[in-house]
Amino acid sequence: MRTRSIARALPKSATRFALGLALLAVPATAVATAAVPAGRAPARTAPHAVRAGGLDDPAKKEIAMQLVSSAENSSLDWKAQYGYIEDIGDGRGYTGGIIGFTSGTHDMLQLVELYTQRKPDNVLARYLPALRRVDGSGSHDGLDPDYPKDWKAAAQDPGFRQAQNDERDRVYFNPAVEQGKADGVGVLGQFAYYDAIVMHGDGSDPTGFSGIRKRAQAQAKPPSQGGDETAYLNAFLDARVWAMKQEQAHSDTSRVDTEQRVFLNDGNLDLHTPLDWKVYGDSYHIG
Repeated sequence: MRTRSIARALPKSATRFALGLALLAVPATAVATAAVPAGRAPARTAPHAVRAGGLDDPAKKEIAMQLVSSAENSSLDWKAQYGYIEDIGDGRGYTGGIIGFTSGTHDMLQLVELYTQRKPDNVLARYLPALRRVDGSGSHDGLDPDYPKDWKAAAQDPGFRQAQNDERDRVYFNPAVEQGKADGVGVLGQFAYYDAIVMHGDGSDPTGFSGIRKRAQAQAKPPSQGGDETAYLNAFLDARVWAMKQEQAHSDTSRVDTEQRVFLNDGNLDLHTPLDWKVYGDSYHIG
């Protein structure tokens, strides 16, 4: 069984850190209430979806969480990951929680700020000064030795689990779904966007989500512009593979090749079950 390793260690690339630096001065209240932080969400290009279905349907969203967890955690049980935390040696400090929040790329800090706004006396609140100091680095200064233990303790609190859900949705899931609907792609396309922004972050870097999307649209029009959905998604996945191969840690592109591309080749644009796929050589099934 594959556990978290350098093979998935560079989701939320340096573009995410660069965007995060611009947010360092944002107060915790803004973290909790802002609908979309400046510079981090994909651009909105259309006010409505061309296709009717959405990854935000509860059943489809559950599938999305399981698909990402198969790649991120080698497990479909994404709800077992709230207490996960370790340094996976990628230079981004601690990686933890359901979406791989990291102490070096700002989103772990934002998460703990949100949790502390909601519950000021929580066990992680005392680490906020240290999290601000190490943001942008792989340092553990001020976090060791007890931060992992306290993170796991916090994960027993439903409030911390809800904070993880909310930050995942605010920063990654909701922007990806909204952009997918604006581009006129269905559930599979919205998932492809979500998985890309989870791994690559967003920003001006050509390997960030917006750069991948721009590269794809240079090859094929999205449905919102009159293009064929399958052709466009193939172009997007091609661009995603290109972006992954720019870093050695992403050289295994199976989460595209033997997962998303399989669904696309089957014509399963709405992620109807059953689903069968492989990631990093492991086989998975959703009935």
